Amino acid sequence: MQIVLRRLTEADLEKTMHWRMDPDITRYMNTDPVLTLEGQKKWFQKISQDETVRYWMIVVDGEDAGVINLADIDYEKGESNWGYYVGEKKLRSLKLSLTLEWNLYDYVFEIMGFKRLYNEVLSANEGVVKLHVMCGSRIDAIYPEHVEKNGVKYDVTAISITAQEWAAKKATVKYEKIEMV
Repeated sequence: MQIVLRRLTEADLEKTMHWRMDPDITRYMNTDPVLTLEGQKKWFQKISQDETVRYWMIVVDGEDAGVINLADIDYEKGESNWGYYVGEKKLRSLKLSLTLEWNLYDYVFEIMGFKRLYNEVLSANEGVVKLHVMCGSRIDAIYPEHVEKNGVKYDVTAISITAQEWAAKKATVKYEKIEMV
């Protein structure tokens, strides 16, 4: 499997918009957005000027597969929030998830020189919580009824990993290095 992360472009917006509205994707996200291409173009113009976010298209064997991003990048503190989704169902796999996560850790800690990477996951998404822990992250907190969607309240699990924790974990795993352009 060949994986490349390339910067998101305006040409990707229609595809990413459909993925982001797919109930299979949104069921584990904080929102169920109703997006328009015009709105996506405005969003893209905004993020293109924003130094606190970075978005990449996940490309697997030449096929666009999903989106991975850094958000709330704090250069002073050396930390960032992050997330991803694989919109193309046929390309989803544990191997892809592990490879994405570990390569993002390399990028944040070794290229950017950051100290900490964090995210929040709906606690109901038990598989992803377990995946993050398996990749070396730790659970920092569980926030009861932290997100409300369609009248239902969901617990949220806060997860993080430090540069030191990644260095220790990295010494115990083997994974394919991917290109981030």
